[in-house]
Amino acid sequence: MTSVQSEKLEKLHAIDRECIHLEQIASLLHWDQETYLPEMGAEDRSDQLALMEGIYHERFTSPEIGKLLAELGSTSDNPRGDEKLPDIERDFLRVVRKEYDKAVKLPNEFVIAMAKAEGLSQAAWVKARKENDFPSFLPHLVKMIDFAKQGAVYWGYTGNPYDGLLDIYEPGMDSAAIDAVFIPLRERLSVLLKDISSKPAPDVSFLSRGYDTSVQAKFNEELMKKLGFDTRRGRLDVSAHPFTIELGSEDVRITTRYFSDLLFSAIFSTIHECGHAFYEMSIPKELRGTSIGCGASMGVHESQSRFWENVLGRSLPFWETFFPLIKKHFPKELADVSVEKFYQAANEAKPSLIRVEADEVSYCLHIILRFELEKKLFSGELDPADLPGVWRQRMKEIIGVEPETDSDGVLQDTHWSGGMFGYFPSYALGNLYGLQFYEKIKSDIPNFSAGADKDNFAQLHAWLNDNIYVWGRRLEPPELLKKVTGQKLGSDAFLNYIETKYRGIYRL
Repeated sequence: MTSVQSEKLEKLHAIDRECIHLEQIASLLHWDQETYLPEMGAEDRSDQLALMEGIYHERFTSPEIGKLLAELGSTSDNPRGDEKLPDIERDFLRVVRKEYDKAVKLPNEFVIAMAKAEGLSQAAWVKARKENDFPSFLPHLVKMIDFAKQGAVYWGYTGNPYDGLLDIYEPGMDSAAIDAVFIPLRERLSVLLKDISSKPAPDVSFLSRGYDTSVQAKFNEELMKKLGFDTRRGRLDVSAHPFTIELGSEDVRITTRYFSDLLFSAIFSTIHECGHAFYEMSIPKELRGTSIGCGASMGVHESQSRFWENVLGRSLPFWETFFPLIKKHFPKELADVSVEKFYQAANEAKPSLIRVEADEVSYCLHIILRFELEKKLFSGELDPADLPGVWRQRMKEIIGVEPETDSDGVLQDTHWSGGMFGYFPSYALGNLYGLQFYEKIKSDIPNFSAGADKDNFAQLHAWLNDNIYVWGRRLEPPELLKKVTGQKLGSDAFLNYIETKYRGIYRL
């Protein structure tokens, strides 16, 4: 690398750091909006977010970035630039070039208007969900769909605009590729769920005995620390919908939600968000604060959260370790409950209304439902006004239950309020990535167990660091999966795991 190239890279990195900081400032406003913002502050907050988005977009699409990319040999056809540059810098150029090419096609006034609409839409969704009032949210939903469609048009997706949205969250994936892995998922999971329904359900009556939410919070704080969450670099708060957000390389925040009659809700959402946080907290220092200092994709991110939540968190070895701790917090409520009974309840499989509360067997069916609805929304086959009725109908057909309220139906997820169309498939893809990674973990760590002894978690964190976190966003998902497992994306590892586990639990 020549001194001239080094100087140009240094300039590009400096601009990139500025843009990352602007994103983090906007993220802080989002975090506050989801956790502590007073109800009447929503409109001002949407203006603040719109301003930040406009500043970020203007900076990231400046001609200076385009000029520096070109001078370093990075073009749309050759995004990695001069082959004489170090690999890490070529990976950096590839990501910046791709993001720049997309961002520069969006007019600044469009970005500002969309950001303002997102803030108002999010606030409207929170209120509508609380009051079971879909009609009040509908105008905001229509506006967010229109913005998403227009964005896809600006990007040049003249055929199926939905494919352009999928590429935001899962690079290289389109609706046809997702259909290819979702079809076997739907078929085999539906059969398994039907077989399970013919067997006696585990006793879960103890889960609704009334668990003090403040005590639940204390248990969650202990749990997350034992899993490896560094509270010097992050914190846990409460929100209407659990999420993880990165406000800086040393500031990663997660949220959960508590219900006195749903003991597992906060536990598993906290473990889930810890999985996301571990990814962000473990990005190598040399990548932090850059466009390659984050996860490979939302699907790969979900592979981590769902691995921690389900493969580990719903396993018998895990609860053989943690059951004494939760029993210490709830000695009266769990006095007559054994660890085996607790484990069985944690793995109850049955059709349910709420995605984030769904068991491992039915969870992907919730995602397939949303994926099908999103495709129809963007093809024009489905009018947004008809969503509640279609949602209820498809829930009954795909999962076997029908919501009585829109709060438990079409309003249950926050994603559409923020314009995150195309995100949902990442959850199911995360299951697939996660189990393929898990097969490799078991191969590389002899006698691997989900038990939480100190040495075992240290080994697990080290493996994840060395194989997944170390790459940040340098590799796209197919490359990362190939490098780690030697395989292409498929559903067999996940389906074999699910079928073996649940046929054993239910003695099928």
